[in-house]
Amino acid sequence: MREAALRSHRQAGLARLYSASALACLLACGVLTAPALAQDVTDVATKVPSGSQMLLAADTLVYNNDNQTVTAIGGVQIDYGGNKLVAQRVVYDRNTKRLVASGNVEIVNSDGTKINSQHIDITDDFADGFVNALRVETPEKAYFAAESAERMGGVLTTFHNGVYTACEPCEDKPDKAPTWRIKARKIIWNGEKKTVRFENANFEFFGFPLAYLPAFEIADPTVKRKSGFLIPSIGYNNRLGVGVKVPYYFALSPTYDLTITGSGYTKQGFLGEAEWRQRFNNGQYTLKLAGINQQDPGAFRDFAAFPGGYNVNSGPAGDPNKFRGMMGTKGQFAINPRWDFGWDILLQTDKNFSRTYTIEGYNDAVHQSSVYLTGLNDRNYFDVRAMRFQVQENTPDGNVASRSDKQPWVLPSLDYAYIPDMSVAGGQLSFNVNARVIRRDDLDQAYFTPYVPGSGVQRVRGIEGESGRLTAEAEWKRTFTTDGGLQLTPLLALQGDVDYLNASSASLTAVNQMATNVGAADDMRSSFARYMATAGLEMRWPVLFSMTGSSHIVEPMAQVFMRPNEQYVGGLAVPNEDAQSFVFDATTLFERDKFSGYDRVEGGSRANVGFRYSGAYDNGWGTNAIFGQSYQLGGRNSFDSPDLVNAGADSGLETSTSDYVGLVGFSSPSGFSGSLSGRFDEQTFEVRRAEVKAAYSGLPVSLSAKYAFIQAQPLYGFTTDRHEVTLGASTHLAENWRVFGTGTYDLQQSVLVKDGVGFAYNDSCFTYLMTYSESRDINTKEVSQNVGFNLSFRTLGDFGSSQSSIDSIQ
Repeated sequence: MREAALRSHRQAGLARLYSASALACLLACGVLTAPALAQDVTDVATKVPSGSQMLLAADTLVYNNDNQTVTAIGGVQIDYGGNKLVAQRVVYDRNTKRLVASGNVEIVNSDGTKINSQHIDITDDFADGFVNALRVETPEKAYFAAESAERMGGVLTTFHNGVYTACEPCEDKPDKAPTWRIKARKIIWNGEKKTVRFENANFEFFGFPLAYLPAFEIADPTVKRKSGFLIPSIGYNNRLGVGVKVPYYFALSPTYDLTITGSGYTKQGFLGEAEWRQRFNNGQYTLKLAGINQQDPGAFRDFAAFPGGYNVNSGPAGDPNKFRGMMGTKGQFAINPRWDFGWDILLQTDKNFSRTYTIEGYNDAVHQSSVYLTGLNDRNYFDVRAMRFQVQENTPDGNVASRSDKQPWVLPSLDYAYIPDMSVAGGQLSFNVNARVIRRDDLDQAYFTPYVPGSGVQRVRGIEGESGRLTAEAEWKRTFTTDGGLQLTPLLALQGDVDYLNASSASLTAVNQMATNVGAADDMRSSFARYMATAGLEMRWPVLFSMTGSSHIVEPMAQVFMRPNEQYVGGLAVPNEDAQSFVFDATTLFERDKFSGYDRVEGGSRANVGFRYSGAYDNGWGTNAIFGQSYQLGGRNSFDSPDLVNAGADSGLETSTSDYVGLVGFSSPSGFSGSLSGRFDEQTFEVRRAEVKAAYSGLPVSLSAKYAFIQAQPLYGFTTDRHEVTLGASTHLAENWRVFGTGTYDLQQSVLVKDGVGFAYNDSCFTYLMTYSESRDINTKEVSQNVGFNLSFRTLGDFGSSQSSIDSIQ
């Protein structure tokens, strides 16, 4: 026998002479025995770049020519093509062509997969092998452990008396049972089919056996798409009953797939859903279909609110047609790096079908169906889209309170904005273009008790017929800073509009009646043009105060805008479709045009005066404030001039001297924050509008509170004061357990509008959520109840409701 022993200073030379090929086999073998890869030999072999050099370090290297063995002993470390092996002893037998590594063996693949064992024995063709006391950690943080394992044919890896979990081991207590794990007599990993099969398995939860499963199969943790049943879900609704959803997923191609879902409801029967998804190099689209033959349409009737017994989900009472359904599609495609084209379209037999049956992606309270083209390049922005607003509500079609019937088609709406790169006269020039064409099939008019005795049409929120507008606007401004820090910003703006209107006879009658009630001129026109020119100056003087432990900036501000009167002001010639949401508060005090859209244009000369403040403290606290007032200097006050919706009525701007508006807020490093904003009468300082917010976010408790008050605005459609309180809380009972709740109460109507409670558990591999919520209609007091829960096991799937019944408080 010839033996040689060389110490570490000769290891590299002997490695090259005697064991380069054997150790390369060892590393490749280690890579291939990792079942988490679920790949064949050829796949893994390509992970080692050609021409890679093997690096070896060991205390001793022994070769035996008589027995044809090469042995590395003591602190063996091998690096080959980014793959690493650490062991106490490595032996390669050239006669049996087997590699044996022993003593705290750890293999780390180049992709991050870790394999730990005390003993690895494998053939040098890498197809068959045997591993004792194996532990595997995949890049996806899934964990396998087994008393022994074997690899056969380069495809199947079988774990004997194995354990699988996706929960990371506890560092402080490594022997502690994970949140969940599956113990099985045999675990078979199929690298070709990308499946993991468990035989004679027990599912353990917090260390306690929860269920015995003779045999079941899941997708390989590395697989993102595989055909098969998905985890079912369950939920409850007082009109639908208990519902169970069972989805089946078809992975038809790498670029498209199909999901079929069957849902059974104890009160309404079987609901079928199908969703097709397809992806391209430049975008993707989805198509969803759903339908049900309702078992009990009468469950949706509300005779108290609607004496006719109308059924909003199946037509009038006694309608023999019980089938209801929907079709929805969404898509987005990049034409090139600057242009996107897309759509979001919902068609359904009833206006609230998708919301009633919680069709994912289409169950929002107001769904906006649209087709659009958008472009963005440097300082250019272009967007054109056709839109249809679908209000998913319970009110019957044709009912006075119905909002869905009165929503318009927008065909189309266009926005274009451009800011030149170069300055103009030392300042910034900007251009904006907006156009819209609206068609409405039903007149949208509001009836309510007016401010003065009488009754009739008080607001015309939307004209039945068709209207269009094209608006172009240019603005130039430049800021000068004096030596004393005063900042002066002159401004010039010019806006022009061209409008046309084709109103129905019912609309003209409603406008005439409204004009009589509010004392305005009936001036509805079929077409007109108008302009608005503005010259303005803004003055700001930010002053910095530094104190011990804090710094403060106080910024007095004043704006003056000179412009002519708004054309057609005081008459009802201009349909107001996009400027109806009008609020005067601290956030809009310094706006040049306080109307929210283009249909109304602020006219007359006006000054805005006030100050802004911000403070920062070394201890982490922050404070901020805004306060001011607006003044009509000359011309006709646009906010004191009625339009079809009385947008400026009771706004605080209808007088020559406006109400005061203000806001103060604070934040702290400990999680406390709060704000107080309001509008106050310019003479008596009476509160016209107020909002108070307070919140604390920390451990173990998070709290939030909000109070909102809006004084009555009779001409704007609200004849009584509005008070509303919203409270929310969340507390951690333990490290991973949380209880939360929320509620909104209408003080004026004495109605709990909505409320909900829930509790949840969350860790790295498991989530549990249980919720209960109620909502009530302000007018009918009708109550809707929902119960939701969700169990989520990482890598296994979810079970429970498809979505929570209330939003959890973070």
